[in-house]
Amino acid sequence: MQLSKTLRIGALGLTHDHVWRNLRDLLGTRHGLLTAVADPNKPLLEQAKKEFECATYKDFQTLLDRERLDAVYLFGDNAISVEMTEAAAAKGLHILVEKPMAADLIGADRMLAAARRAGVRLMVNWPFAWRPQMQRALALAKAGEVGRIWQVKYRAAHEGPLEHGCSDYFVNWLYDPELNGAGALMDYGCYGACLAGYLLGLPNRVTAVGGRLCKEDVLAEDNAVILMAYPRAMAIAEASWTQIGDLTAYETVIYGTAGTLFVESGEEGKLLLATKENPAGAPLDVPPLPQHLQNASANFLYCLETGDEFAPLCEARTARDAQEVLEAALLAIDTGSDISLPLRSA
Repeated sequence: MQLSKTLRIGALGLTHDHVWRNLRDLLGTRHGLLTAVADPNKPLLEQAKKEFECATYKDFQTLLDRERLDAVYLFGDNAISVEMTEAAAAKGLHILVEKPMAADLIGADRMLAAARRAGVRLMVNWPFAWRPQMQRALALAKAGEVGRIWQVKYRAAHEGPLEHGCSDYFVNWLYDPELNGAGALMDYGCYGACLAGYLLGLPNRVTAVGGRLCKEDVLAEDNAVILMAYPRAMAIAEASWTQIGDLTAYETVIYGTAGTLFVESGEEGKLLLATKENPAGAPLDVPPLPQHLQNASANFLYCLETGDEFAPLCEARTARDAQEVLEAALLAIDTGSDISLPLRSA
C-alpha cells in the first residue's frame, strides 16, 4: 500500500542509543518528517541537529507546547516514558516508545490509561520484532504448525552495556535501578517476557533468580533468569550483562507437541524446524518482509494511516503484560518465592 500522508514527528529523549537507527528509519520511509527533538544533553541535540536538520529543545514539554506534531518517539530512560506519554497523549499525539515500555507496572498501566483516555495509539518497539525469521516463526507457531506450544525460551546476552559499546548517556541510566527499573532483568529479560506473553498469554506464576555475579560496580543485577509457569506450558527468559562471546545469545526456541522451531539471531539468521520425521531440523524458507514490517518506523506510520494492528509483539497490551512479569520476577528475587499473577487488575 502506498501511504498518502506525511506525519510530523517529535523525538522526546535521545539517551537511549536505539533512537538513532529509528530516526534514520523514519526518514527512510519518506512519510515521516522529524520536526524536532528534545533532550537536556547538548551534545545529543547537536548530533540530532547536524544529522536531521530539525529543531532542538532542552525539555520535552516546551517542544510539545511549541511544535505542531502528529506523533512522538520516546527514547529517554524507562522511568521518564510515563511522564512523556501522559504529556503527549494529552496533546492528542500518537506514541512510539522503546521497549520495555516503563520502569514498573504502575508506569505501564498509566501509559495505557493515558492513551486510552486520549484516543491515541501507543506502540512499543521491540528490536527483535523486525527479524524476518522471527516474524515467520511467530506466524507458524500461532497457526499451530508445531502443535500446542508447551515451552518458549529466549536468551538475551552480551558482555555488558559499557563493553558492548553503548554511549555514556545510555549506560548511565541502564545502570541506575530507579531510571531503568532494575538491571539486566529489565533491559534484557523483557524480551523473553514479551515473547512468551505473545505466544502463551499472561502466566499464572512467576519465579526468578538474579544477582550481581560478575560486575561488582553495578548497583543492579547483572544476570537473571525468569521462569513463567502456565497450566500446561512454561517459558524461560534469560538475561546477561556478563556473557563472553555470542554463542547462544539472542536465540529463540519454541517447543510444540508436533515440532520445534529454532530462530537464529541477527538479521540474516535462519529459521529451523525439527519434527518427528526430521529430528535434526531443517531450514525453512523465510520470505522477504513487506515494507511496513521491516522496521518500527515503517510499521508505525503504516498502521496509523490504515488502522491496522501493529506488528506482532508491538501492541502496547503485550508490553504491559510483559511489564507485569518483570515486576513479578523482581518480587520473586526479593522474597525468594513464587509470585502468583495477576498482581493487580489492569
